[in-house]
Amino acid sequence: MASDLWFGVMGPLRVCRGDTELELGTRLQRSMLAMLLLARGRAVSTEQLIDGLWDDPPAQATRSVRTYASGLRKGLGVERVVFSGDGYALPLAGDYFDLAVFEATMATADPVRLRQALELWRGTPLAGLPGPAVAAQRTRLAERHLGAQEMLAESELARGGHAQVVEQLSDLVAQHPLRERLHALLMRALYRSGRQADALAVYHDVRTALATELGIDPGRDLKQAYQGILANVPALTCEPAASGEDRAITTDTAVGTGLAGETWLARPVPAQLPADIADFTGRGDLVDQLTAAFTDLTGRAVRICAIAGIGGIGKTALAVHVAHALRDHYPDGQMYADLHGLDEPPADPARILAEFLEALGVPDRAIPAGCEARAALYRSLLAGRRILILLDNARDAAQIASLLPGTPTCAVLITSRNQLSGLAGVWRIALDVPEQDEVLALLAGVLGQSRVRNEPAAAQELVAACGFLPLAVRCAAARLATRPTWTIAHLAARLADERRTLAELRADRLTVEAGFQLSYRQLDHDQARAFRLLAIPDTPDMDLHAAAAILELSPAHAEPLVESLVDLSLLGSPAAGRYRYHGLLRLFARTRARDEHSGHDPGEPVLARLLDFYLATSRTGYRCIRPSSPAPDRLGPVRHPGLALPDATAARSWWAAELPGITKAVQQAGQYGPEVRRTAAELLAIVSSSLFGIGAPAASRNILNPTQHRTRMTCNITMHSSR
Repeated sequence: MASDLWFGVMGPLRVCRGDTELELGTRLQRSMLAMLLLARGRAVSTEQLIDGLWDDPPAQATRSVRTYASGLRKGLGVERVVFSGDGYALPLAGDYFDLAVFEATMATADPVRLRQALELWRGTPLAGLPGPAVAAQRTRLAERHLGAQEMLAESELARGGHAQVVEQLSDLVAQHPLRERLHALLMRALYRSGRQADALAVYHDVRTALATELGIDPGRDLKQAYQGILANVPALTCEPAASGEDRAITTDTAVGTGLAGETWLARPVPAQLPADIADFTGRGDLVDQLTAAFTDLTGRAVRICAIAGIGGIGKTALAVHVAHALRDHYPDGQMYADLHGLDEPPADPARILAEFLEALGVPDRAIPAGCEARAALYRSLLAGRRILILLDNARDAAQIASLLPGTPTCAVLITSRNQLSGLAGVWRIALDVPEQDEVLALLAGVLGQSRVRNEPAAAQELVAACGFLPLAVRCAAARLATRPTWTIAHLAARLADERRTLAELRADRLTVEAGFQLSYRQLDHDQARAFRLLAIPDTPDMDLHAAAAILELSPAHAEPLVESLVDLSLLGSPAAGRYRYHGLLRLFARTRARDEHSGHDPGEPVLARLLDFYLATSRTGYRCIRPSSPAPDRLGPVRHPGLALPDATAARSWWAAELPGITKAVQQAGQYGPEVRRTAAELLAIVSSSLFGIGAPAASRNILNPTQHRTRMTCNITMHSSR
């Protein structure tokens, strides 16, 4: 998964795409980027970001963090900054990160490599960035830099380069007068250069400084160096290693052998896939596309497909079915892991790697400690082998990064409710509900062809009431299968009552509502509020400005919040800036909204805000079409400024897009109090008058006909008074 992004923290923060340095926004936004980079792909919670960005967080800190995240996604690419749980992550697979290169280069005592590592430093780490987290990281990085310089000096001394390091160590000692290791190294270098008196003077100087500044005596290493010089210990004048005899960094494991010569199993073939679903139905085009793509091994990159969608839509069923169809094409094995992305905590990638390594024949005692070491061994074992990996129920891109192979002979199928926008080089499938015919076939497969054939109309009503969601249809079919006296029409009628729909969709311990609850509990406070409130209007969909009005936020602050729900598959986005719910998710969200208000309907203030937005914007549109009419001024006041429509064309376009939502909102207003009904009536008045005025009487009648008599009468009075 190669990337053209270059991240640098060993000096002022820099991000480049190719030869172009990217503009990364405000200093605080850059500080947040630094925190995400130094988390190495792990999620950083919103609370941690707030604590790291401010000593004294402002009241709007959470909103500011979302704004910074949105700005970073715009600057780096929308797929780069990933919403994860209650925070954010920045996966770095395939990117150049100067600190990672520095650390990898430091894994040797070779002076040439150490110098290459030190050449990566460009100045003070993260210079100029605010925040307590960055300050702490700046200190830590500076310590890493100094430690690398000490390693280089020690390596040079081990090879007889004492004369060359005296000047360097003298400069470092002047900069860090209380650093004992530097003084010990300088003493050794001076002594080997024949300058015993100077070496002893260094000791006396540092002993005085430690006593004066800190009130302590020199440590053991310094005392031993001093005593060794006084006693002319041979070890201090040992000959350097022969040329080319570099110290090697060794590990306890190697491919093929383990601790104490323990032999690994010879290329086992894991077969870990769960059982395929016997009555798997539909998704024929997707199955064909996936099997065709994953049997073509001519590419140069690992084939990765991420299947995302709401709970119960059939992600795992599809992935498992396709994986079974591909078994013969991956003869070296098929590995499976449930990543428990909706559990607290989710599966630890280090633990999953240990399980995968064991499946590949690595004994438990030979499995390295730490996620990075395990990932490296895992990729080595997969290299050149044709293995299919199914990662089920992933939480986010950060959890997956270390589980991906590095060679194109392997392939990966991923399922998640998260859109996993942070994974690069991935074929993404946003799984939607199946077609009606496919869902009816699923119903018949579970219930039996004869019962479905005997009640075709009721069967269509049933699957529609299930929102065509495969899990919901399976629950309904299971209930019917265990109740042979029930007709399909009977259960369809029970499902038609929205107050009990979710309660009906359960079979034993299999429930639609429980699956939705797993997603809901991942939300932070603001996300959960947005998820509940946006579901209250009956509108088929809504644009960002309507959503912002409901949430009492500006569009700029509402967008990252609403888009985070899209990322988690809790909202759909049929077009840019438009949002809609799956029908069952809307019912679930409304149930949660009632629970938050002790069982009472919280819909009136929400609908009032939406109607205010619609009315304010419609008044603006009316003025664009009839600029000389006083009618808008005779309507009551509104509490929202609405959209600024520049001309009649823009007004007509807005009405064309929002007319279905306006219709539903006006109809819904009939169940609430007089203020909401009055706003709905005024909205009807101005919309119908505007639509008649632009030659669309049929559209006006479509709004007016379904409206309750009382609302229509109020509307007529308002229209009459404004002529």
